[in-house]
Formats: sequence, structure tokens, C-alpha cells
Amino acid sequence: MQKVKLENEKLEITVNIHGAELSSIREKKNDTQYLWNADPKYWNRSSPVLFPFVGGVKDKVYRHEGVEYPMNQHGFARDMDFDLLSQTENEVWFALDATEETKKVYPFDFHLEIGYHLEENAVKVMWKVENTNDKTMYFSIGAHPAFFCPVREGEKQSDDYIAFRKADGTVPESFTNTIFGQGGMVTTEKKKYGLQEGILPITENLFDGDALVIENHQVQRVALMDSDKKEYLAVEFNAPLVGIWSPPKKHAPFVCIEPWYGRCDSEVFDGELKDREWGNILEAGETFEAEYRVVVLA
Repeated sequence: MQKVKLENEKLEITVNIHGAELSSIREKKNDTQYLWNADPKYWNRSSPVLFPFVGGVKDKVYRHEGVEYPMNQHGFARDMDFDLLSQTENEVWFALDATEETKKVYPFDFHLEIGYHLEENAVKVMWKVENTNDKTMYFSIGAHPAFFCPVREGEKQSDDYIAFRKADGTVPESFTNTIFGQGGMVTTEKKKYGLQEGILPITENLFDGDALVIENHQVQRVALMDSDKKEYLAVEFNAPLVGIWSPPKKHAPFVCIEPWYGRCDSEVFDGELKDREWGNILEAGETFEAEYRVVVLA
């Protein structure tokens, strides 16, 4: 698989051209790997980009202008080869355009760019989505990076913690999770999680019900903490939703922190593509841009 490598004094990252997927974040000083290694025993991906859907559509079919289209979970961009647009010492950009095959399942022309930029101890991930149609386009986009948890050998994930902050940097007292139901859809039920100084323990059963789905800009920074409650990695974002996931009931040694501009369907959803909750709208010729940062705190 063809890969691109970037590095500075503190970090070295690797990105696969297939899916424009980040596949390694290595901290040089301590030679520590932070990004999950895609071991298929638990999950065969590291950081797929979710486009043009985040999550699943109800019954694996969605409707647009009265026509039904099949769609797998998280869209198709993660399974396609991107073009390498540009590369410098600390930044790289990839691009993907609609094809006749993609238009069979997603009836829009689009131009998607994904960029990675190294800035000291952080990786900035950038997205650009351009509507190249002469009509309105509807889409979602999201991240799915998985980070080793625990990051130190010989420790248990259930000894670690997750720390949350709001957009203004303050610590929340709680957050509300939208509960998953059957078939990868969310329910109309909510569950409130209380936090101690913004911290949630990673218990043995935290992910038994699938991902935590935190909506409505409740938090804008999520960090992983070791058994000493020391933060070792943080994800900072402006996205309205974030998912936190580890494979249910597998005790996998990683946790995903996923900024989303979009979400799977609800069990009760019965509308068209334009009606999906948290979807994004682009008029002809418009461009959507967003970014998030992965900060290594070693």
C-alpha cells in the first residue's frame, strides 16, 4: 500500500493513499506509537475518513428525490484510492472526485480534499468538500481515529480515563449520550453521564452498548488519560458531534475519538437525504471546510 510520510522534530506520521487514511502517529523522543495499528483481531482500520455519510442509513438504503440508493456504513471514501495533490516537509494534501461508480450510490459530483499538517506536537487534519454540481448537494463527513488505550504496556484500559472540555476551556459537570439501538441506528433515548472534574473512568462495560454519541457541541476537546490521570493525547475540534468508541465487549486496546459533521439515522427516521439529522448542505459551487487537531502530550 502506497504511503506518504511527514515528520518534524517531535512527530512522524504516515498516511495511506488508499482512503487518505492516517496510519501512524509516532512520538520520536520516546519512540511511542499513538495511533492504532489496524490489527484485524479487533479492527482493521486506523483512522478512516467518513464521507459522504457518517454512520449507517436505516435499512442500508436512503432516499433522494424519490429514488432509493444503497449505502454502506460510513460511506465509500475510506475504501477508495485518492490522488496525491501536493506534499511539503510538514504538509500533504489528497483529493478524490466522483466517478460513475460513486454516482450509482451517491448521485452527486463532488471534489473532496483531505490534508494533514504537522505543527510541533500536533497533527492538524483538514477537510474541503466542494459541490461541483449545478444543484444542491447533501453530505456528512467525519473522523474515526483510533488511539492506543492503554498507551503503556502492561496496563489495562479500565485503569485509564477520558477527560472532557467545553469550547471555552471549562470543565463540564456531565454530558448527555444519545443511545444506540438495533442495526447501528440511534434511539430517541438519552443517558446522562456525570463527570468528576470533567473526567470519566473507562469501565469494563463502558462501550458494551456501542459508541457514546455526544451531540450539540457539548464538548470540543476530548483527551485520554493514563492510570495516573495524566493526559497523553487530546483531540480538539469544532464539530457539533463527537463519537467515542471501542468495539463492544471485545476489550480492544484502543479508543476512538471521532469528530463528526453528521450522524447515523435514528430508528424512527423516515425522511429523505435532505431531512437527515446533522446533515450538511452545499449549494452549487460552494465549498465546506473543517478541521480538527490530534495533540500528543508526552
